[in-house]
Amino acid sequence: MDEATELRSSDTPSSTAAPAPRAASAAPGSSDPAQRDSDHAPRDSDSAPRGTGATPLSGGGVPLVPVDPERDRRIARRRRLLIIETVLVLAISLGQSAWYSILRIIERMTRGVPLAKQTSTLNASVTPGRPWLDLGYQLSDIAFGVVPALLAIYLLATVNPPRGGVRHRLGLVGPRWGHDLGAGVVIAAAIGIPGLGLYAASRALGINTTVQASALQGAWWVIPVLILAAVMNAVLEETVMIGYLITRWLQVGWSTLTVVLASALIRGTYHLYQGWGGFLGNVVMGAVLGLIFTRTRRLLPLVVAHTVLDVVSFVGYALLAPHLSWL
Repeated sequence: MDEATELRSSDTPSSTAAPAPRAASAAPGSSDPAQRDSDHAPRDSDSAPRGTGATPLSGGGVPLVPVDPERDRRIARRRRLLIIETVLVLAISLGQSAWYSILRIIERMTRGVPLAKQTSTLNASVTPGRPWLDLGYQLSDIAFGVVPALLAIYLLATVNPPRGGVRHRLGLVGPRWGHDLGAGVVIAAAIGIPGLGLYAASRALGINTTVQASALQGAWWVIPVLILAAVMNAVLEETVMIGYLITRWLQVGWSTLTVVLASALIRGTYHLYQGWGGFLGNVVMGAVLGLIFTRTRRLLPLVVAHTVLDVVSFVGYALLAPHLSWL
Protein backbone atom coordinates (compact mmCIF):
# COMPACT_ATOMS: atom_id res chain seq x y z
CA MET A 1 0.00 0.00 0.00
CA ASP A 2 1.50 3.36 -0.98
CA GLU A 3 1.39 6.52 1.12
CA ALA A 4 -1.47 8.11 -0.79
CA THR A 5 -3.62 5.01 -0.41
CA GLU A 6 -2.79 4.83 3.28
CA LEU A 7 -3.80 8.43 3.90
CA ARG A 8 -6.95 8.16 1.79
CA SER A 9 -7.98 5.37 4.08
CA SER A 10 -7.59 7.76 7.01
CA ASP A 11 -9.44 10.85 5.77
CA THR A 12 -11.08 11.18 9.17
CA PRO A 13 -9.54 10.83 12.63
CA SER A 14 -11.41 7.64 13.38
CA SER A 15 -10.39 5.81 10.24
CA THR A 16 -7.11 4.57 11.67
CA ALA A 17 -8.77 2.87 14.59
CA ALA A 18 -9.34 -0.86 14.62
CA PRO A 19 -12.75 -1.86 13.26
CA ALA A 20 -15.26 -2.63 15.95
CA PRO A 21 -16.26 -6.30 16.26
CA ARG A 22 -19.51 -7.07 14.49
CA ALA A 23 -22.37 -7.13 16.94
CA ALA A 24 -23.82 -10.58 17.53
CA SER A 25 -27.44 -11.21 18.29
CA ALA A 26 -28.32 -11.67 21.93
CA ALA A 27 -29.00 -15.10 23.27
CA PRO A 28 -32.70 -15.86 23.63
CA GLY A 29 -34.04 -14.36 26.79
CA SER A 30 -30.93 -12.30 27.48
CA SER A 31 -31.42 -8.53 27.95
CA ASP A 32 -28.19 -7.60 29.74
CA PRO A 33 -25.72 -5.93 27.33
CA ALA A 34 -22.77 -6.97 29.47
CA GLN A 35 -23.95 -10.55 29.43
CA ARG A 36 -24.43 -10.43 25.65
CA ASP A 37 -20.90 -9.04 25.23
CA SER A 38 -19.39 -11.72 27.42
CA ASP A 39 -21.27 -14.40 25.56
CA HIS A 40 -19.44 -13.43 22.36
CA ALA A 41 -16.06 -12.34 23.77
CA PRO A 42 -13.08 -13.51 21.70
CA ARG A 43 -11.63 -16.84 22.78
CA ASP A 44 -7.91 -17.51 23.13
CA SER A 45 -7.87 -18.65 19.51
CA ASP A 46 -8.93 -15.12 18.47
CA SER A 47 -5.65 -13.58 19.62
CA ALA A 48 -3.22 -12.23 17.04
CA PRO A 49 -1.01 -14.70 15.16
CA ARG A 50 2.62 -14.86 16.13
CA GLY A 51 4.92 -12.44 14.42
CA THR A 52 2.31 -9.74 13.69
CA GLY A 53 3.46 -7.48 16.49
CA ALA A 54 -0.04 -7.38 17.98
CA THR A 55 -0.43 -7.88 21.70
CA PRO A 56 -3.67 -9.21 23.18
CA LEU A 57 -5.20 -7.20 25.99
CA SER A 58 -4.80 -8.59 29.47
CA GLY A 59 -7.65 -10.84 30.43
CA GLY A 60 -8.20 -12.19 26.93
CA GLY A 61 -9.95 -9.08 25.52
CA VAL A 62 -9.96 -7.79 21.95
CA PRO A 63 -6.39 -7.76 20.56
CA LEU A 64 -4.69 -4.44 19.89
CA VAL A 65 -4.13 -3.14 16.37
CA PRO A 66 -1.00 -4.70 14.85
CA VAL A 67 1.96 -2.36 15.35
CA ASP A 68 3.44 -1.02 12.10
CA PRO A 69 5.78 1.86 13.00
CA GLU A 70 6.89 2.39 9.41
CA ARG A 71 3.32 2.79 8.15
CA ASP A 72 2.53 5.19 11.01
CA ARG A 73 5.60 7.27 10.15
CA ARG A 74 4.58 7.43 6.49
CA ILE A 75 1.07 8.59 7.38
CA ALA A 76 2.39 11.18 9.85
CA ARG A 77 4.82 12.48 7.24
CA ARG A 78 2.08 12.69 4.61
CA ARG A 79 -0.14 14.64 6.99
CA ARG A 80 2.66 17.09 7.75
CA LEU A 81 3.17 17.60 4.02
CA LEU A 82 -0.55 18.31 3.55
CA ILE A 83 -0.45 20.93 6.31
CA ILE A 84 2.59 22.55 4.68
CA GLU A 85 0.77 22.47 1.33
CA THR A 86 -2.26 24.30 2.76
CA VAL A 87 -0.02 26.93 4.38
CA LEU A 88 1.72 27.57 1.05
CA VAL A 89 -1.57 27.82 -0.85
CA LEU A 90 -2.84 30.33 1.71
CA ALA A 91 0.45 32.23 1.60
CA ILE A 92 0.02 33.01 -2.11
CA SER A 93 -3.68 33.78 -1.89
CA LEU A 94 -6.13 34.57 0.89
CA GLY A 95 -3.73 33.97 3.76
CA GLN A 96 -1.57 36.74 2.35
CA SER A 97 -4.65 38.96 2.17
CA ALA A 98 -5.39 38.11 5.81
CA TRP A 99 -1.91 39.19 6.87
CA TYR A 100 -2.13 42.51 5.05
CA SER A 101 -5.61 43.08 6.49
CA ILE A 102 -4.19 42.69 9.99
CA LEU A 103 -1.60 45.34 9.19
CA ARG A 104 -4.31 47.50 7.64
CA ILE A 105 -6.60 47.41 10.66
CA ILE A 106 -3.64 48.29 12.90
CA GLU A 107 -2.93 51.27 10.67
CA ARG A 108 -6.58 52.32 10.71
CA MET A 109 -6.92 51.98 14.49
CA THR A 110 -3.80 54.11 15.07
CA ARG A 111 -4.52 56.74 12.42
CA GLY A 112 -6.25 59.12 14.80
CA VAL A 113 -9.45 59.13 12.71
CA PRO A 114 -12.48 57.09 13.87
CA LEU A 115 -13.18 53.97 11.81
CA ALA A 116 -16.67 55.24 11.03
CA LYS A 117 -15.12 58.22 9.21
CA GLN A 118 -12.79 56.10 7.08
CA THR A 119 -13.61 54.48 3.73
CA SER A 120 -12.71 51.09 2.28
CA THR A 121 -12.79 51.15 -1.51
CA LEU A 122 -13.37 48.01 -3.57
CA ASN A 123 -12.97 47.69 -7.34
CA ALA A 124 -10.99 50.89 -7.68
CA SER A 125 -9.78 52.34 -10.96
CA VAL A 126 -6.07 51.79 -11.67
CA THR A 127 -5.65 54.36 -14.46
CA PRO A 128 -8.43 56.95 -14.18
CA GLY A 129 -8.98 58.83 -17.41
CA ARG A 130 -7.57 56.01 -19.56
CA PRO A 131 -10.48 53.55 -19.69
CA TRP A 132 -8.99 51.03 -22.14
CA LEU A 133 -5.83 50.62 -20.11
CA ASP A 134 -7.92 50.49 -16.96
CA LEU A 135 -10.00 47.70 -18.53
CA GLY A 136 -6.80 45.77 -19.19
CA TYR A 137 -5.81 46.07 -15.54
CA GLN A 138 -9.27 45.02 -14.31
CA LEU A 139 -9.43 41.95 -16.55
CA SER A 140 -5.88 40.98 -15.60
CA ASP A 141 -6.74 41.14 -11.91
CA ILE A 142 -9.77 38.94 -12.51
CA ALA A 143 -7.87 36.38 -14.60
CA PHE A 144 -4.96 36.06 -12.18
CA GLY A 145 -7.33 36.09 -9.23
CA VAL A 146 -8.75 32.66 -10.05
CA VAL A 147 -5.32 31.01 -10.41
CA PRO A 148 -5.03 30.05 -6.71
CA ALA A 149 -8.41 28.31 -6.99
CA LEU A 150 -7.22 26.38 -10.03
CA LEU A 151 -4.01 25.48 -8.18
CA ALA A 152 -6.01 24.22 -5.21
CA ILE A 153 -8.13 21.98 -7.44
CA TYR A 154 -5.01 20.72 -9.23
CA LEU A 155 -3.36 19.82 -5.92
CA LEU A 156 -6.50 18.05 -4.72
CA ALA A 157 -6.58 16.04 -7.94
CA THR A 158 -2.90 15.07 -8.04
CA VAL A 159 -1.57 14.98 -4.47
CA ASN A 160 -3.33 12.45 -2.27
CA PRO A 161 -6.68 12.86 -4.06
CA PRO A 162 -9.76 12.30 -1.89
CA ARG A 163 -11.65 9.05 -2.18
CA GLY A 164 -13.94 9.18 -5.22
CA GLY A 165 -12.03 12.01 -6.90
CA VAL A 166 -12.15 15.79 -6.67
CA ARG A 167 -15.37 16.35 -8.61
CA HIS A 168 -17.20 13.87 -6.41
CA ARG A 169 -15.76 15.30 -3.18
CA LEU A 170 -16.66 18.88 -4.13
CA GLY A 171 -20.06 17.88 -5.50
CA LEU A 172 -19.29 19.19 -8.98
CA VAL A 173 -21.34 16.44 -10.58
CA GLY A 174 -24.87 16.31 -11.96
CA PRO A 175 -27.75 16.01 -12.13
CA ARG A 176 -28.45 18.58 -9.39
CA TRP A 177 -27.20 21.70 -11.18
CA GLY A 178 -30.61 23.39 -11.13
CA HIS A 179 -31.07 22.57 -7.46
CA ASP A 180 -27.62 23.99 -6.71
CA LEU A 181 -28.46 27.28 -8.44
CA GLY A 182 -31.70 27.65 -6.52
CA ALA A 183 -30.05 26.72 -3.24
CA GLY A 184 -27.37 29.34 -3.88
CA VAL A 185 -29.94 32.10 -4.29
CA VAL A 186 -31.69 31.05 -1.07
CA ILE A 187 -28.39 30.99 0.83
CA ALA A 188 -27.52 34.44 -0.53
CA ALA A 189 -30.80 35.86 0.74
CA ALA A 190 -30.41 34.18 4.14
CA ILE A 191 -26.92 35.66 4.56
CA GLY A 192 -27.27 38.96 2.71
CA ILE A 193 -30.33 40.41 4.44
CA PRO A 194 -28.97 40.00 8.01
CA GLY A 195 -25.58 41.07 6.67
CA LEU A 196 -26.96 44.46 5.65
CA GLY A 197 -28.32 44.91 9.17
CA LEU A 198 -24.96 43.99 10.69
CA TYR A 199 -23.17 46.45 8.39
CA ALA A 200 -25.54 49.27 9.35
CA ALA A 201 -25.24 48.46 13.05
CA SER A 202 -21.45 48.27 12.96
CA ARG A 203 -21.26 51.64 11.22
CA ALA A 204 -23.61 53.15 13.81
CA LEU A 205 -21.41 51.75 16.59
CA GLY A 206 -18.31 53.20 14.94
CA ILE A 207 -16.53 49.85 14.53
CA ASN A 208 -16.60 49.67 10.74
CA THR A 209 -15.51 51.79 7.82
CA THR A 210 -17.80 52.97 5.05
CA VAL A 211 -17.46 50.38 2.29
CA GLN A 212 -17.42 51.84 -1.21
CA ALA A 213 -18.23 48.72 -3.22
CA SER A 214 -17.24 50.22 -6.57
CA ALA A 215 -15.18 53.21 -7.64
CA LEU A 216 -15.34 52.42 -11.37
CA GLN A 217 -17.23 55.09 -13.26
CA GLY A 218 -17.78 56.48 -16.71
CA ALA A 219 -16.96 53.48 -18.92
CA TRP A 220 -19.22 51.13 -20.86
CA TRP A 221 -17.52 48.08 -19.37
CA VAL A 222 -18.08 48.90 -15.69
CA ILE A 223 -21.09 46.62 -15.09
CA PRO A 224 -19.66 43.56 -16.95
CA VAL A 225 -16.35 43.94 -15.11
CA LEU A 226 -18.10 44.18 -11.74
CA ILE A 227 -20.03 40.98 -12.51
CA LEU A 228 -16.82 39.20 -13.52
CA ALA A 229 -15.14 40.45 -10.34
CA ALA A 230 -18.00 39.02 -8.30
CA VAL A 231 -17.62 35.63 -10.00
CA MET A 232 -13.86 35.70 -9.46
CA ASN A 233 -14.24 36.46 -5.75
CA ALA A 234 -16.76 33.66 -5.33
CA VAL A 235 -14.71 31.05 -7.19
CA LEU A 236 -11.51 32.00 -5.38
CA GLU A 237 -12.87 32.21 -1.85
CA GLU A 238 -15.24 29.25 -1.88
CA THR A 239 -12.85 26.95 -3.73
CA VAL A 240 -9.86 27.72 -1.51
CA MET A 241 -11.50 28.40 1.86
CA ILE A 242 -14.22 25.75 1.67
CA GLY A 243 -13.63 23.13 -0.99
CA TYR A 244 -9.85 22.90 -0.67
CA LEU A 245 -9.07 23.72 2.96
CA ILE A 246 -11.91 21.75 4.52
CA THR A 247 -11.12 18.71 2.38
CA ARG A 248 -7.40 18.86 3.13
CA TRP A 249 -7.76 19.48 6.86
CA LEU A 250 -10.24 16.63 7.21
CA GLN A 251 -7.68 14.42 5.45
CA VAL A 252 -5.11 15.54 8.01
CA GLY A 253 -7.42 14.25 10.73
CA TRP A 254 -8.81 17.42 12.26
CA SER A 255 -12.41 17.50 13.45
CA THR A 256 -15.18 19.05 11.37
CA LEU A 257 -15.75 21.79 13.96
CA THR A 258 -12.05 22.68 14.00
CA VAL A 259 -11.71 22.98 10.22
CA VAL A 260 -14.93 24.97 9.82
CA LEU A 261 -13.98 27.45 12.54
CA ALA A 262 -10.40 27.80 11.29
CA SER A 263 -11.61 28.49 7.75
CA ALA A 264 -14.19 30.98 9.01
CA LEU A 265 -11.64 32.85 11.12
CA ILE A 266 -9.27 33.19 8.18
CA ARG A 267 -12.16 34.47 6.04
CA GLY A 268 -13.02 37.06 8.66
CA THR A 269 -9.38 38.09 9.00
CA TYR A 270 -8.88 38.93 5.34
CA HIS A 271 -11.90 41.23 5.60
CA LEU A 272 -10.50 43.06 8.64
CA TYR A 273 -9.49 46.00 6.45
CA GLN A 274 -13.19 46.94 6.43
CA GLY A 275 -13.37 47.04 10.23
CA TRP A 276 -14.64 44.81 13.00
CA GLY A 277 -18.12 44.55 11.54
CA GLY A 278 -16.69 43.14 8.32
CA PHE A 279 -14.62 40.69 10.34
CA LEU A 280 -17.55 39.42 12.40
CA GLY A 281 -19.95 39.21 9.46
CA ASN A 282 -17.52 37.19 7.38
CA VAL A 283 -16.67 34.84 10.24
CA VAL A 284 -20.36 34.04 10.57
CA MET A 285 -20.73 33.70 6.80
CA GLY A 286 -17.71 31.39 6.63
CA ALA A 287 -19.02 29.20 9.44
CA VAL A 288 -22.45 28.89 7.82
CA LEU A 289 -21.03 28.05 4.40
CA GLY A 290 -18.54 25.61 5.91
CA LEU A 291 -21.25 23.74 7.79
CA ILE A 292 -23.42 23.61 4.67
CA PHE A 293 -20.54 22.13 2.69
CA THR A 294 -19.69 19.49 5.30
CA ARG A 295 -23.31 18.34 5.25
CA THR A 296 -24.06 18.52 1.52
CA ARG A 297 -20.63 18.15 -0.11
CA ARG A 298 -21.84 20.56 -2.81
CA LEU A 299 -19.57 23.52 -3.58
CA LEU A 300 -21.58 25.10 -6.40
CA PRO A 301 -24.41 26.47 -4.18
CA LEU A 302 -21.80 28.33 -2.14
CA VAL A 303 -20.16 29.79 -5.25
CA VAL A 304 -23.58 30.87 -6.54
CA ALA A 305 -24.51 32.43 -3.18
CA HIS A 306 -21.26 34.38 -2.97
CA THR A 307 -21.61 35.52 -6.59
CA VAL A 308 -25.14 36.79 -5.97
CA LEU A 309 -24.06 38.66 -2.84
CA ASP A 310 -21.18 40.38 -4.60
CA VAL A 311 -23.14 41.19 -7.77
CA VAL A 312 -25.86 42.85 -5.70
CA SER A 313 -23.24 44.72 -3.68
CA PHE A 314 -21.00 45.83 -6.56
CA VAL A 315 -23.57 46.54 -9.25
CA GLY A 316 -26.16 47.85 -6.82
CA TYR A 317 -23.67 50.32 -5.40
CA ALA A 318 -22.52 51.46 -8.85
CA LEU A 319 -26.10 52.11 -9.93
CA LEU A 320 -27.50 53.58 -6.71
CA ALA A 321 -24.61 55.48 -5.12
CA PRO A 322 -24.98 58.55 -7.40
CA HIS A 323 -28.60 58.86 -6.26
CA LEU A 324 -28.37 57.88 -2.56
CA SER A 325 -26.10 60.07 -0.46
CA TRP A 326 -26.10 57.71 2.53
CA LEU A 327 -24.44 54.85 0.64
